[in-house]
Amino acid sequence: MSDDYDVEIFTFPPNDVRLLKRLPRPVYGILAAPPCTVFAAAGNRWKRTDEEIKEGLSVVDACLRIIQATRPHFWALENPRGKLIHYLGKPRMYFDPCDFGDPYTKKTLLWGEFNPPIKKRVEPTEGSKMHMKYSGKQKKERSITPPGFAKAFFEANR
Repeated sequence: MSDDYDVEIFTFPPNDVRLLKRLPRPVYGILAAPPCTVFAAAGNRWKRTDEEIKEGLSVVDACLRIIQATRPHFWALENPRGKLIHYLGKPRMYFDPCDFGDPYTKKTLLWGEFNPPIKKRVEPTEGSKMHMKYSGKQKKERSITPPGFAKAFFEANR
């Protein structure tokens, strides 16, 4: 909780966004980041089954349902470059962390209704940390929101 917002985090797992009931109070903004395991281009070397894709899409669908039900001032659904574009269409915005001051790359897509943050690009001197540093077993580290982007997005949508 901050001075400006009451922030609630629903992490999957253990909290399943598909079971979230309508919230009893107004919602200012929603940032949704469905698990990218079945959608990310980085995972293309592993064939995903129809069941795995349906499971992933059910989480995306739940996020969109909550957005529709709460009608927040802004919302964004985030996922790395990959297969989700085939289901949601063209994203509103693409970015790499280096576009917002974090010196690495990880092509990320955003769908939604939001004010795009102002980019302040730096050279990606660390390359792709996701590929070079974080192997497939470090899911938590790969899913961290880049701090520069988080601050710029907050400033643009407060």
